[in-house]
Amino acid sequence: MLVFPDCKINLGLRILNKRADGYHNIETVFYPVPLKDALEIIPSGNTEALQFSSSGFVINCDATDNLCIKAYKLVKKDFPQIPSLKMHLHKTIPMGAGLGGGSADAAFTLQLLNDQFNLNLSIHQLIEYALRLGSDCPFFILHHPCIGTGRGEILHQISLNLSAYQVMLINPGIHINTSEAFAALQLQQANYPTTSLAEIISEPVDCWRHYLKNDFEIPLSKKYPQIKDIKQTLYQNGAAYSAMTGSGSTVFGLFSKNLHPVINFDSRYFVRLLSL
Repeated sequence: MLVFPDCKINLGLRILNKRADGYHNIETVFYPVPLKDALEIIPSGNTEALQFSSSGFVINCDATDNLCIKAYKLVKKDFPQIPSLKMHLHKTIPMGAGLGGGSADAAFTLQLLNDQFNLNLSIHQLIEYALRLGSDCPFFILHHPCIGTGRGEILHQISLNLSAYQVMLINPGIHINTSEAFAALQLQQANYPTTSLAEIISEPVDCWRHYLKNDFEIPLSKKYPQIKDIKQTLYQNGAAYSAMTGSGSTVFGLFSKNLHPVINFDSRYFVRLLSL
């Protein structure tokens, strides 16, 4: 069985405070984007429970840290009847990029196992498994525009439709892990406008520029000026809205489908233009 995990962008990302458990309370809007990996599982008939392979972007992590493998082990522990498998992941979503590709792969692994082996797990149960793998994994179970609060796992679906836009994704090849992003962020007393994210995104997209902010963007732009340069270039070429997504380093721009932006970014950058 073959599935195609996609990614997300964050429309606004507020880091509210650090919690007693070491996590941070956040507020954000998750929006799905059709840049996809490919994930396949087939029964192997082998004595080894799981044989994992990958292609595309190189996955630079130990097998014990791979979220697809972790997802498999979580479910296998509760459903030992799952047979030996071969799992192959083809990566086209950049990693450490703020796009949630690894989280999507994990969430789709859970759903794939559930469907392939008739485990009859409910959405609520899948979300519980997903949260054990990462704070933004539950979003990829719902797979619908959501406001995320708490660690990002408290999700409220919203009726946000950006189908009139196309999104340009630009990743300058800078791998930023979450711990690095939080280290760059100096938490201060929150001084957010009284306007909620839900109210901001209900306004026209070209009104978002002055109000819809990602708290990681300014400190990471100081460390990696490419982020700021990319954002400025997108606005200069007609983007209705542009921001860094997640903990970076990918920057996105929303363009009307009436525009056909042709921007000559550094040839080493990962660039994609996709319809929403």
